[in-house]
Amino acid sequence: MITFLAFLVAIGVLVTFHELGHYWVARLCGVKVLRFSIGFGRPLFTWQRGETEWVLCPIPLGGYVKMLDASEEPVTPEDLPRAFGSRPIWQRMLIVAAGPAANLLLAIVLYWVVLAQGVDLLRPVVGTVLSETPAAAAGFRPGDTIIRVGEVPVGSWQDIQGAFLDVPMDPETPLKVAVRDQEGRQTSRTLLAARFPDAVQAGYRQGAVGLTPARYLPVVGMVEEEGAARRAGLRPGDRLLTLDGSPVASWQTWVRTIQHNPGRLMQVEVERGGKRLALALRPDSQQTPDGLVGRIGAGPTADRAWIDSLRFRKEYSIGQAGQGAVERTADTAWMSLRFLGRMVTGQASLDNLSGPLTIASVAGQTARVGLIAYLEFLALISISIGVLNLLPIPVLDGGHLMYHTAELIKGRPLSERTQALGQRIGFALLASLMALAFINDLSRLFGG
Repeated sequence: MITFLAFLVAIGVLVTFHELGHYWVARLCGVKVLRFSIGFGRPLFTWQRGETEWVLCPIPLGGYVKMLDASEEPVTPEDLPRAFGSRPIWQRMLIVAAGPAANLLLAIVLYWVVLAQGVDLLRPVVGTVLSETPAAAAGFRPGDTIIRVGEVPVGSWQDIQGAFLDVPMDPETPLKVAVRDQEGRQTSRTLLAARFPDAVQAGYRQGAVGLTPARYLPVVGMVEEEGAARRAGLRPGDRLLTLDGSPVASWQTWVRTIQHNPGRLMQVEVERGGKRLALALRPDSQQTPDGLVGRIGAGPTADRAWIDSLRFRKEYSIGQAGQGAVERTADTAWMSLRFLGRMVTGQASLDNLSGPLTIASVAGQTARVGLIAYLEFLALISISIGVLNLLPIPVLDGGHLMYHTAELIKGRPLSERTQALGQRIGFALLASLMALAFINDLSRLFGG
């Protein structure tokens, strides 16, 4: 119920604000607005206010503002000056752009509220270096403090994530990362992913280099119902002591040894309730592009004390919060555009597309965390809606802006045939993207 309500509120607020952008600017430009609809389908509620009909429909995945337009229906001579098509081209472009602009403005307001409360951040200290990754090959070590990624200075893990998305992550091009090691010496590590398998290179292009702020204890945190760990008798809370007689120094060494021994019977010693137990473990064999690897279906326990030691709180004045909100909105919008560009060029996987099921799930998760997390989620989705609608795809606001730009250049509107063809192509493209996003949602939901 929390997830459902959080999703409805999110979509309702974001769609309403988007359509209000169109509505407000249309009214300012003197255009007659016939209907303001939130949702699609048969109307649930309808009320008339002035000359505009306000409608609430049951399918909350969008909305629209219907304006008087001579190209769609007959218009009386006295109303003709108030028709959308009768307004100057610059006013029509403003009306179209107002929806996405309203979403970006809403994101700024939401981030302003969030930043004014102060923000909890993590110091940019490496907790874990994942094995067989570009970071491991570059010589990163737990305890390294990252100072700069390329030419981008960083002060928190949030900055690091943004930097890896912002700088060109070309597997063939070395990337210098300035660090300060545990002894206080400043040095640099060079990331290069060219020699790694294609799957690793694909992740590298998206900023996955093999670094995380978290540390993991050699303690079992979860065990899958169907897996080698469950069959061997491992339970959550078991502390791993030895594997085939060798001490388990860290969860990483445990994983690495398991992966390199698919199908081989191994002897495990664990501590459970103060007692030492001996178990026999045979990792399952999993086929990967690099061959067979061992897998047991168990997860680690995070070192919460370590994460707590990295936390710090950054406070903002009202002015600083406003400036930070504008910068964060601009940075997020730019990163969204770059990521979309990477998907178009094949540098990022289309599996990253998310649909309503994923949005609903994240809405519920952030709502459970608290109001600030939920507001950040709303800001992020609002930016995504704004950016998506500005893409030059017919049926979207960006497509209409593209038509108006062509009209501005040519001095006359595009032909109705050309516009209709563009609408059909745009609808087919948008429907395909929505279908793919929904399939990705189902895949995540059912673990595919």
